[in-house]
Amino acid sequence: MISAFLLSSCGTAFLKYDKEDQLKKIDEFDEKVKIVEPNATPTPTPSPAPTAGTVAIPTESKKDLMEGKSSTSKSTKSSSKKSAAATTTAAATATKKPAKSAKGKKAMATDAATEPTAEPSPTRRQPELEDDEGFTGRRPNVDPFRVGEEVIHDVNYFKVSAGTLRMKVDPYATVNGRKAYSFKIFISTSSLFSSFYSVEDSVDIFMDYESLVPSVFQLHVKESGQLREAKMLFNEKDNTATFWEKKVTKKDGVEEKKQNWEILPYTQNVYSAVYYMRFFKWEVGKEYSFRVANDNENLVFSGKALRKEVLDTKLGPMKAIVIQPNIMLKGKFKPIGDNLIWLSDDDRRYILRIEAKIKIGTLVSEVTEIKPGH
Repeated sequence: MISAFLLSSCGTAFLKYDKEDQLKKIDEFDEKVKIVEPNATPTPTPSPAPTAGTVAIPTESKKDLMEGKSSTSKSTKSSSKKSAAATTTAAATATKKPAKSAKGKKAMATDAATEPTAEPSPTRRQPELEDDEGFTGRRPNVDPFRVGEEVIHDVNYFKVSAGTLRMKVDPYATVNGRKAYSFKIFISTSSLFSSFYSVEDSVDIFMDYESLVPSVFQLHVKESGQLREAKMLFNEKDNTATFWEKKVTKKDGVEEKKQNWEILPYTQNVYSAVYYMRFFKWEVGKEYSFRVANDNENLVFSGKALRKEVLDTKLGPMKAIVIQPNIMLKGKFKPIGDNLIWLSDDDRRYILRIEAKIKIGTLVSEVTEIKPGH
């Protein structure tokens, strides 16, 4: 999404289409999905707050920062162990056998025959493909997201500002009656690059609060060469993905597409993956994986935490974890280029920097502003 506009043909203004409003309406999607987004001032997230947020740290040297040990991570691990112990104790209490009946062995035998047997809970977080450290079931012990969060990047190409990338966390929404995270991504070209090719793209992502499955995304593309509206629905009950698209281009005019395919449980889409990766701990030397569905295919995202370093940013030096992402299709790695992602080394795991090598040069997206939310 970040690099697409640089690889497209030239233009000087957005593509114009008289029936642009009709592109946004996809009747079948509207019949299946009801999204309610609040207009009121949001209340703070119910998840426990981290002990410290990500801030610039200009008062310490890089050497001190890299050698210093974080008490925050220790307290988080300790609290996770206590939480797990408490959960185990509660589960053991809940499954204690009832006291013997005064009516004797016959009554006990009857009760045992008629009382349903509780199914044992999973021994670890599902699916087993995913790392389970820092989670209780599907939920994270410490939620990295705060309502009102906004991370802003400057996107550079050959050290020239090409555009702006914004990643937001909006107030919780409901999707078909279920509480959901509301994430937004925006990307637009700078005035200089808009003289060659204009881009004003955005995507709305709704992720179920409990299962962390991205039930819906809505993509809005407004560029010199195309106008496009795309919507995707993940149905958790029958594990299917449905994708709808309406597109207008100068070359081909109006086109419509629909895809429907089976997916595996707890699958992400290509946009929710940007946020979903922030739920994991990312310990150096360890690989993390999760499922992704896109364009009629089921993939596996795999990322390896290469190292920790201090990243020089416009906000000052910031502790970061460097991650190398990969995609696996049908058991084989699918090259996605020489890309790297920097996450903040704290409980929030903000995306601080992205490097993507393309055919000519490298795109660099780096943080210029962080609004932590509340």
